[in-house]
Amino acid sequence: MTVTILGAGLAGLSCSYYLGHDNCLIFERNLYKGGHIATHYRDGCYWDEGPHVSFTKHDEVRELLTWSAGGEGSVLDYPTTVGNSFQGHWIPHPAQSSMGAIPEPLARQCFDDFLSSRAQIIEEKDITPSHYGEWLERAFGATFAKTFSAAYTQKYWTCHPDEMTVDWVGERVFYPDEATVRDGYVGIAQKNTHYITSVRYPRRGGYSAFAEGIASNAQIQYDKKVVKIDLFEHAISFSDGTECIYDQLINTLPLDHFVKLCHHAPSELIESANLLNCSSLLLVNVKAKGEILQPYHWLYVYDDDMLSTRINQTHLLSPENTPSSCIGIQVEVYASRYRPFPQTHEEIANRVSAEVLQLGLATEIESVHTQFIPYANVIFDHQRRENQNKILDWLSKFGLEREDGDLDPMTDWSKAMPKRVVDLNLAGRFGQWKYYWTDDCVLRGKQLGCLR
Repeated sequence: MTVTILGAGLAGLSCSYYLGHDNCLIFERNLYKGGHIATHYRDGCYWDEGPHVSFTKHDEVRELLTWSAGGEGSVLDYPTTVGNSFQGHWIPHPAQSSMGAIPEPLARQCFDDFLSSRAQIIEEKDITPSHYGEWLERAFGATFAKTFSAAYTQKYWTCHPDEMTVDWVGERVFYPDEATVRDGYVGIAQKNTHYITSVRYPRRGGYSAFAEGIASNAQIQYDKKVVKIDLFEHAISFSDGTECIYDQLINTLPLDHFVKLCHHAPSELIESANLLNCSSLLLVNVKAKGEILQPYHWLYVYDDDMLSTRINQTHLLSPENTPSSCIGIQVEVYASRYRPFPQTHEEIANRVSAEVLQLGLATEIESVHTQFIPYANVIFDHQRRENQNKILDWLSKFGLEREDGDLDPMTDWSKAMPKRVVDLNLAGRFGQWKYYWTDDCVLRGKQLGCLR
């Protein structure tokens, strides 16, 4: 029995790898594999679809990705240097544990409010924050939360923190203890408190090299855009006029889009799909002449008058990402229905290029191009869980098996049980509508392949 997989991103490729490539057929709308971990070669440089690095704590994923990229000699392993830019100042990352680098008197205001928030938490220890904005104030104090966290949230997540839940936070936003913040305010050197302390990255070919071995011998049909799915008849129609009848289906296409493709989806399900929110991403890829001016592998821009949100220096991820005489700077700008792009892509690219020079990352720009990514991050707003639940309940009528934690943003892989492939299955960040990283996509593939 052949398993049909929609999408040749890492989740789809991993499912096929663990199930056995001979048992699977993958349909991919693009002319290349990799999905969000694809790497594109342009202007003599390698450009990933965003700042991808591997920092997995799962040994099995680390070993698989290393093998897939060609072995230890094909992978770089190094500690990271991450920075924050605010009003012309460079602040070590994470900024909440480096308040001493914030200009005064703002630094003192942030620190005093932090102490007040911790005292209040002691008094109200059983209160659960009702939204992310409240979580930020309790975690960092009102001044820091407003000036830094809320400002960045609106740039990166494209909505106000009050619009978001807290179930996605986990360890992905550093929650410092009082001693760490106190030391950071008085300027005592401290260990790296960011959740990423060291990373691995392919020596050649960009981040997509991590998928090469996994994808080897996979049966992939490219340029296959899905236009209709009939869940009753197990039929998939493509834009080229062809059709596929599947036995078992694994979908990695975005969940909202998948529902809209389903021929018999009722109007109320379409409405639920429309209420699932995600951000879109415009990458501004800047090739510049000259030497490295800042040491940061990537950095966060807190200034709300700048469009630049997160900036990735590709030449620091691997020196072979750019020619030796050049540096690569990749800038992220986000939008959604909460916060649309304020200008055209070309106008944003021009403005961002000026910001790159203003930030001191380069002195002479050689070329600039953009890439639009329609699906960037799931936005975990207050309406997400209810509408996702309605969609999963409806899909269960067509063979989907509901799973423990299928509405949770993350998966605890230490507790996840192997799952058999059924008539209809979901995999990947957008297929499952989760806050997944590279290792999550690989482990989902393994989870579905264990009981083959």
